[in-house]
Amino acid sequence: MSKGALRLTIATPPQVWFDGVEIVSLRAEDPTGSFGVRSGHADFVTLLTSSVVRWTGADNVPRYCAVSGGVLLVLGGATVSIACREAIPGESLEGLEAIVRHRHADESDAARRARIDQMRLHARAVRQMLRYLRPRAGTDGANPTAAGASLQ
Repeated sequence: MSKGALRLTIATPPQVWFDGVEIVSLRAEDPTGSFGVRSGHADFVTLLTSSVVRWTGADNVPRYCAVSGGVLLVLGGATVSIACREAIPGESLEGLEAIVRHRHADESDAARRARIDQMRLHARAVRQMLRYLRPRAGTDGANPTAAGASLQ
């Protein structure tokens, strides 16, 4: 590791996206706003908001990763670790924005389909209960055909 560099790790439950990547600086966002981390930063832990984490690699190329919240930890002024539920890496902000929009549209569509399926299942269950509860001829002591016959 070169002098003045940090090591970055970003992990989600199913995958480690970046593991010990050498970086120069990092920008992230917590509920208080945007903040930066450089080598020698004091130990620090914070809850991230859903946002884009940006960093500059040792090659001086900016990199990006959208995170859905999470926890950021700085240790010993040399390591930055981020644990989050979901991470979406991207080479550019524009490309990352397109990926995130597409994923959100897919998730919204899936949620809409799930609500429709749930409503159909609920309606089917109500119809089934109504069929079960509907009185049947001869089962409750009243026979509609016999009652109609006695009126004549």
